[in-house]
Amino acid sequence: MPKAKYEQIFQYLKEKIESGQYAPQALLPSEHTLIAELDCSRNTLRRAVGELVRIGYVQTMQGKGVRNIFEPAQQATFTLGTIESFAESAARNHWRGTSEILLFSELTANAALAAKTGFDEGTPLYYIQRLHYLNDRPLIFNHSYFRQDVARGLTREIAEQSIYRYLENELHLSIINSKRVVTVEKATLLDLQYLDMGDCNCLAVVSSQTYNSDGVMFEYTQSRHQPNFFRFQDNAVRRPVAQSRSV
Repeated sequence: MPKAKYEQIFQYLKEKIESGQYAPQALLPSEHTLIAELDCSRNTLRRAVGELVRIGYVQTMQGKGVRNIFEPAQQATFTLGTIESFAESAARNHWRGTSEILLFSELTANAALAAKTGFDEGTPLYYIQRLHYLNDRPLIFNHSYFRQDVARGLTREIAEQSIYRYLENELHLSIINSKRVVTVEKATLLDLQYLDMGDCNCLAVVSSQTYNSDGVMFEYTQSRHQPNFFRFQDNAVRRPVAQSRSV
């Protein structure tokens, strides 16, 4: 399914910013220049720029333009405000990413698993343990559960590549939103066995419930990160506070 025009422009501008073609703290080309360069409407460009604002890459300034406020990080940066696959995150951070499937199985959610994940008890699921490598170092351990009726036909071989690519390109699934909780947890025996932990005994853990366009939660993933090489980024906006009137 082709991406919308604004999404293509968003990705184009995002890559320009990340690659340094637009200098940090400099203004992006004018709206008029970008409209001509990208052959798009003003509304389409503004929607793409709005996405860049939302993820903290640029800031719009009334009467001046759009300023690049992106700051490259030495650590791999994972965003909380957008949904990315591991392959997409690795590419954005300019790291070489590979995955190893430690376990691929089918199961049915029991009461304990339903309480942990949010799936209904009795839901048939795929359960996958994936070890993610960045520049050949095992730094992320994922425990993922996918509904079998949504991720139909999922295999170990597909999981070794990109599950989201399969869901979107082959099954034409629309991945809409993800609710996430970030915690710091003590490393388990599995973490210590598989991850390059160094002298760390705790991990950053992101637990995600992800939904499709029908409002169905089709995935629960607990992503366990070696803390020395990762940071999580979001862009917060302060909303105007209504002023109360004294009578």
